[in-house]
Amino acid sequence: MNPAMNPALWLPDGDLDASHREFAASIRAFAEQKLLPHARAIDETRQFRRGMVADLAAAGILGGPLPREHGGSAWTPLQLALAHEELGAHCGNARGFCAVQTGLVAQCLGKHGTKAQLARWLPALVSGSAIGCFALTEPEAGSDVASLRTTAVRQGNGGYRATGQKWWITNGGVADVMILFATVDPALGRSGITAFLVDCTRAGLDRQPMPGIELGHRGSDHAVMTFDGFPIAGDEVLGEVGKGFGVAMSGLAAGRLSVAAGAVGIHRAALAASVAFTTGRRQFGQPLASFQMVQERLADQLTTLHASRGLVHRCALRRAAGTETHADVAMAKLYATEAAAKAAEEAVMLHGARGYSSAFPVERLWRDIQALRIYEGTSLIQKTILARSLTTAS
Repeated sequence: MNPAMNPALWLPDGDLDASHREFAASIRAFAEQKLLPHARAIDETRQFRRGMVADLAAAGILGGPLPREHGGSAWTPLQLALAHEELGAHCGNARGFCAVQTGLVAQCLGKHGTKAQLARWLPALVSGSAIGCFALTEPEAGSDVASLRTTAVRQGNGGYRATGQKWWITNGGVADVMILFATVDPALGRSGITAFLVDCTRAGLDRQPMPGIELGHRGSDHAVMTFDGFPIAGDEVLGEVGKGFGVAMSGLAAGRLSVAAGAVGIHRAALAASVAFTTGRRQFGQPLASFQMVQERLADQLTTLHASRGLVHRCALRRAAGTETHADVAMAKLYATEAAAKAAEEAVMLHGARGYSSAFPVERLWRDIQALRIYEGTSLIQKTILARSLTTAS
């Protein structure tokens, strides 16, 4: 390590009590040993690494925030934020997988599932023997969830037949189980949307990789899922018929904390890379870090990193206390992702030509952070949530 570097300035440890400091250090050690060595390769080869799932499960991360009776470790929201910061700092693909597997699927199942649904799928999701996906987004229904067009038509046997298409579904091509959102009656708008917990392996579903090459998160699996008379049993409704919009919103709200924490991790990694490079690289007879314009950028990156982490931890603590609002998580996601995007962009510039190559991690950090500004609600959607919280009477 460059002797000029002082990681204590950007790691969360100094703000944590002993138990949380030990927790963060344990996740950091896991990520350094099991995830970081593969991060560049899976990005360059665009390969989803199934070994990652086994590693995450063995470390107890897939079940971390779930209750102990469901096979989890009952992490607090702050522990979740710390864990996902560490994952984000080392491998954005791993954090994204956990956000879907644990946050969008397992936690939604734990909150809304029947005893039979829990017994069948939750242990498998926690152990990594089953992979889950959250089949919500459609070509014409992104931020406007209520406009989704996939239909679930009731059959005489009490079940349903689903027809429609989902896209940009993370884990969609490798999933064993999905939470599928479809409308039982398009005329009802959001009141017709229903969530279903279904096996992905049955007939009536075609899965293909997303066309083109993703900008970032290239080690993740992103799929187009086309349903053609896909059969759904009557007991596979998750929650209640017509209440799927609420299930979706609860999942997305939970996922936004993971996204915000992951952005803090990317920000942290960008800052660490910037410090290491600018203190080691000499130009005009002196280290780059001695130039005032470089110092200004490093100082701004450090300050906004701590501001981002403060908003994320504030949100986590309010979630644990039951006082969290939609504005809390919207502010955390908005600020953390935008600040990380700026830090990653500046890291690329500070690296010069080296920042343009995958030989250095900053170009991957810059690509990966763009997705965090988009999914679980774009930055513009977060601003809409915040503006409405200010201008709409409660």
